[in-house]
Amino acid sequence: MPSDADHDAHRARPPAARATTPATMPALGWMPLPRGARAEPLARAWLAERVGIAADALPLARDARNRPRLHGELGGLDVNWSHSGGWLLLAYARGVRVGVDVESLARARPRVLELAARWFHADEHAALAALPPDARQHAFLRLWCAKEAVLKAHGAGLAFGLHRLRFDGASRLVACDAALGDAASWRVDAFEPAPGFVAACAVQARATAAVFDDAAR
Repeated sequence: MPSDADHDAHRARPPAARATTPATMPALGWMPLPRGARAEPLARAWLAERVGIAADALPLARDARNRPRLHGELGGLDVNWSHSGGWLLLAYARGVRVGVDVESLARARPRVLELAARWFHADEHAALAALPPDARQHAFLRLWCAKEAVLKAHGAGLAFGLHRLRFDGASRLVACDAALGDAASWRVDAFEPAPGFVAACAVQARATAAVFDDAAR
């Protein structure tokens, strides 16, 4: 787990993080998740602070697929979060659907090619198999994050099927099931929120890259 010093010293950002901020550009947060704590109350408090209302008044609920959604006057906003290795990644945006995923690199995963063969598109499995063995886990997790971020933004979740969308690398979606829309309409940023972690943020728009919210640091 990164230390607090690592958190302060290494604030990795997606490309163009200091560009102007259109309404569709997600704001990201990164914070510790204490052992045994639930992510949703922390996400609720984080978002409530940013929209200027009390956490218990935030109109946040789960839909039939268990995806968090905002309602009422905040229905134009979207929020998503993910946690791994004792840290929590959060995102919110206006006017687009947003999804995030984060994975810790701390645990060894020796069977990544088997997992890719089972869950990924055949071209993605072939690309991973062509990498040196010591590079496969990192590439596998970057790709997993990209896929899960898209599916979380869409709302279908992992049950939709990771093989039904195909990436070239971890940031360019080149093909997907028609239910996800046009592959070119998705923007996916792969990044490292802190040492020892990989993550992705997906929005269904051609907006500028996601940016960390300074207030969340």
